[in-house]
Amino acid sequence: MAPRVLIADKLSPAAVEIFRARGVDADVKTGLSKEELLKIIGDYDGLAVRSATKADKEVIAAAKNMKVIGRAGIGVDNVDIPAATGAGIVVMNTPFGNSITTAEHAIAMMFALARQLPAADVSTQAGKWEKNRFMGVELYAKTLGLIGAGNIGSIVADRANGLKMKVVAYDPFLSPERAVEMGVEKVELDELLARADIITLHTPLTDKTRNILSAEALAKTKKGVLIINCARGGLVDEAALRKLLDEKHVGGAAFDVFVEEPAKENPLFGAENFIATPHLGASTNEAQENVALQVAEQMSDYLLTGAVSNALNSPSVSAEDAPKLKPFIALAEKLGAFAGQMVDVGLKGIDIAYEGDVAALNVKPLTATALAGVLKPMLAQINMVSAPAVAKERGITISESRQETSPVYETLMRITVTTEMGRRAFAGTVVAGAPRIVEVKGMELDAAFAPAMLYVNNLDKPGFIGALGGLLGEAGVNIATFNLGRVSAGDDAIALVGIDQTPDDALVAKIRALPHVKEVRALTF
Repeated sequence: MAPRVLIADKLSPAAVEIFRARGVDADVKTGLSKEELLKIIGDYDGLAVRSATKADKEVIAAAKNMKVIGRAGIGVDNVDIPAATGAGIVVMNTPFGNSITTAEHAIAMMFALARQLPAADVSTQAGKWEKNRFMGVELYAKTLGLIGAGNIGSIVADRANGLKMKVVAYDPFLSPERAVEMGVEKVELDELLARADIITLHTPLTDKTRNILSAEALAKTKKGVLIINCARGGLVDEAALRKLLDEKHVGGAAFDVFVEEPAKENPLFGAENFIATPHLGASTNEAQENVALQVAEQMSDYLLTGAVSNALNSPSVSAEDAPKLKPFIALAEKLGAFAGQMVDVGLKGIDIAYEGDVAALNVKPLTATALAGVLKPMLAQINMVSAPAVAKERGITISESRQETSPVYETLMRITVTTEMGRRAFAGTVVAGAPRIVEVKGMELDAAFAPAMLYVNNLDKPGFIGALGGLLGEAGVNIATFNLGRVSAGDDAIALVGIDQTPDDALVAKIRALPHVKEVRALTF
């Protein structure tokens, strides 16, 4: 019996033809109410959506035969990924189908702001002729500040270079070599804020990028700066921006995305020289066609052959390799996440070494999983399929090595990250099917991964453990595990502490202030 796919949102007719040509039955039923969707979803093996249909816990629970959900586009806010994962449903997206369209929209917003086109249009069509009111600015020779230099950001940079603008970019994952290729100058955020005449954002929304243009950051910008956000709502403090627009510090802003969407009301609405569009970044015929075709091909491949592309919750592993790789996938994911949370500055290279039994396996899925783990703290929607391409695009050098034997362990995986500040290495193994970390910065230890952990790098001096335990106790944070490693007595040491409660910033600051402490990080796995 042929697999059945429900197309619940409007897709290009060409996507329907791809499904049917590949031998997949595709039913197009758009505009369904939730009740109508719940009644029929159990009959389908796949669900293809854009952003209108909500695949929430209730829908997923009713989808008894569902194997794959495909999102024609990037964002998957309308899909409950944890619920899908628990139900064994692969969730896919199409991360690169609308990059050019979104970049062009940002450029269009930049022109509209610089020449006040929307307000001039309204004024002129109202019968006024306010030629002196709408004094614009040239883009030629202006400095464009790019926050985020990934796929879309690099396209914006290319177009801006064509306009003879000076482009500076802030992106922790942008290597100096890649910056040269893109024709941009890599800078830190404060320098970008101080220099940019126009700022445009092209980064995902993560804990690290939320309100990256905060009130404090916006206050550091040049007077008259123009700000454009066609990426994600929440990257800019909207209330703070409105205040600076009213005070004329910010010369204008153009937003395609908002914290709350649909944006019926917003602090920015009504501000002078503010332009708003209703999340049109991907709204071109070409982009809609591209993402529709991609999602149809990906879903068909999975349903017919088991091949997984651009999965957000499942590694790309064949049915034959899955049982062998499962414990090592878990190790790669957690070890990569550990390394990623230890990186703050420009990432230049990632080396992954396999020793012992694991070296005889197909390690490509492991490498991709580890890369996704390293990059995920800054790029929330990255997955093991897209991670290698994203790393290459950002100029991050990836190397992989194998060694048939390991001096101590039956199997060992080591991730070495190279940044602008130097190199750091992290090694782990699998014991009784569970991943463990056994080396950090060349210091040996043996620790299980916990959902919440503290990493502390300190000098090995008497009294440190008691002081750390005292602070955690005062804060009501329970210690689950405590593992130590050191170079030698009185020298460099580390503590990996499994804790039952995630520490807040104030507690982390207190730990950092302890005598002999060099570095503190709160980690999550």
